[in-house]
Amino acid sequence: MKRQVAVIGLGRFGYWVAETLVKEGCEVLAIDTDPEKIQAISDLATFAVQCDATDERALKAVSVQNVDVAVVSIGENIEASILIVQTLKEMGIKQVIAKGVTAQHGKILKNLGVSEVIFPERDAAIRLARRLVSPNVLEYLELAPGFSVEELTVPDHMSGLRLCEAKIQEAYNVNLIGIRKKVTRMVKGRMTTDEVFNVTPSLDDVIEKGDILVLVGKQEDLQRLTKSE
Repeated sequence: MKRQVAVIGLGRFGYWVAETLVKEGCEVLAIDTDPEKIQAISDLATFAVQCDATDERALKAVSVQNVDVAVVSIGENIEASILIVQTLKEMGIKQVIAKGVTAQHGKILKNLGVSEVIFPERDAAIRLARRLVSPNVLEYLELAPGFSVEELTVPDHMSGLRLCEAKIQEAYNVNLIGIRKKVTRMVKGRMTTDEVFNVTPSLDDVIEKGDILVLVGKQEDLQRLTKSE
């Protein structure tokens, strides 16, 4: 059975969420007060409805109460965001994910019982800043305050070493959870390059320049590793 998701608020963030969900095979109920935004997404979403999501009767009329998840992507109008989340929770929707604008806004949303608060602009800014400070950091994801997952290109001083020689965990107190490598091989008479992901690296595995390490740990420890060259 397809997962049913309501996306309320069709700005750039909401539109991209809806578009990705459709591509992943979900049924999407797209809601906004702006008729132009509804028109723009009408050929993409399973259902596209123009209505005021702060009105519980309007939401019930389009059967929002039947969805598995509701994504509230209204950020600029904080009052409307809070009212919509409160209404959705009162309607019995168990999983509500909401876009937050400020820390205080996020705290209120959490107090209303949302499953997760997303801060798209803040998170994008943090990832960009981390890449600018440490160019060998390709991707960054905060797991909890003070802890993150990072994709890091192999530092020059570790290239050619076995993992037991690199001593990543012992020296930096971070855990290696995977290695991405590019492998070149002959296929039907032609050389092709594929990316392979080793999710169970052993201490005898050799890491080379160009490999990508997937690491998890405290941000301060990860930063020591990224600046160790």
